[in-house]
Amino acid sequence: MDKLLSLLGLARRAGRITLGFDAVCGSVQKQESKLILTAEDVSEGTMRKLNNRLSGMEIDIREIPFGLDQINAAIGKPVRIISINDSGFAGRMIELLETGNGEE
Repeated sequence: MDKLLSLLGLARRAGRITLGFDAVCGSVQKQESKLILTAEDVSEGTMRKLNNRLSGMEIDIREIPFGLDQINAAIGKPVRIISINDSGFAGRMIELLETGNGEE
């Protein structure tokens, strides 16, 4: 399994992520969110709504190269928007995304 998906699963088990559109927006408003990840198959309408809800807030939003099914397999929930609420997990995920997802 890919390193990023494995790390997502670990973050879920550690209770360091928030799942789903409304919950993620709530995490950002409470200033808990360090990073927002979106699935590659998230709709344009959902992205537009997310950007509108979070306008003016400084939060890093990144698309990950996985769809709903792959994310569901990794974390056990079929979601397309995830908030990472831990700076350590967020930093490692950004690093993996910037270096080709940690694939060797």
